[in-house]
Amino acid sequence: MNQEILLLLATAASLAFIHTLFGPDHYLPFIVMSKARKWTMFKTVWVTVLCGIGHVGSSVLIGAIGVAFGIGITKIEGLEGVRGDIAAWAFILFGFIYFIWGMWRAIKNKSHKHIHIHDNGSTHTHEHTHEHTHDHVHKKNITPWVLFTIFVLGPCEPLIPILMYPAAKQSTIGLILVIVVFSVITISTMLGIVLLASKGIKFISFGKIEKYTHAIAGATILLSGLAIVFLGL
Repeated sequence: MNQEILLLLATAASLAFIHTLFGPDHYLPFIVMSKARKWTMFKTVWVTVLCGIGHVGSSVLIGAIGVAFGIGITKIEGLEGVRGDIAAWAFILFGFIYFIWGMWRAIKNKSHKHIHIHDNGSTHTHEHTHEHTHDHVHKKNITPWVLFTIFVLGPCEPLIPILMYPAAKQSTIGLILVIVVFSVITISTMLGIVLLASKGIKFISFGKIEKYTHAIAGATILLSGLAIVFLGL
C-alpha cells in the first residue's frame, strides 16, 4: 500500500469524523425522535444505522458512476449540490409539519380536572389528559422511512471530490478502502453520539413540557434544516 493511499485513508477517517460531528443534522433527528416517539434503544440503533447507510451509500453510488464513466468532477459536485439543497428543504418541511402536528397534539390533549363527590360528602380532584398511550401502526412506521428518504437525498460532501476521485487514480483497492473507512467512521460517529445523547436524555425530567416533546422534536429538525440552508452546516 503506497503512501498516497495511506494519506487518503487517514484523511477519510478524519473527514468522516469531523463532517459528522459538526453536522448536527447527522444525529439530532434521531435523538429527538427517539425521545418523542419513545423508541427502544434497538429501534434507535437500527434507524440510525439504516439512515447512515443510505446517506453514505447514495454518494458512494454517484461517485462510483462518475469514476466508471469518466464524468467530470464539476458535474458530480453540481449534482451533489442539488441533492444537498433538496435534502435540506426536506428537513425543513418535515420538521415544520411535525412541529405543527406536535403542537396540535399537545393542545388537543391538554390536561383538565374532574371533581368527584363521594356519598359521605367528601370530595377529591384529579387531573388527567385524554392522550392515547399508543399510536397506530402506520404512524409508528412512517417516521423512520421519511428520515431514511431524506438521508438518502443528503450527500456526503467531502467523499467524492476529496477522497473517491483521488483514490480511484491510485487503484481499485485503494478506492474500496477509502469508501469503507469513510463509511464506517461516519456511521459509527452518528451512532455513538445518538446513543450517548439518548441515554443521557432519559435521566432528564421534562415535567409539564413532556406533552410538547413531539413539537420540540419537529422544531429541532426544522432548525437543523435551516442551519444547513443558511449556515452551511
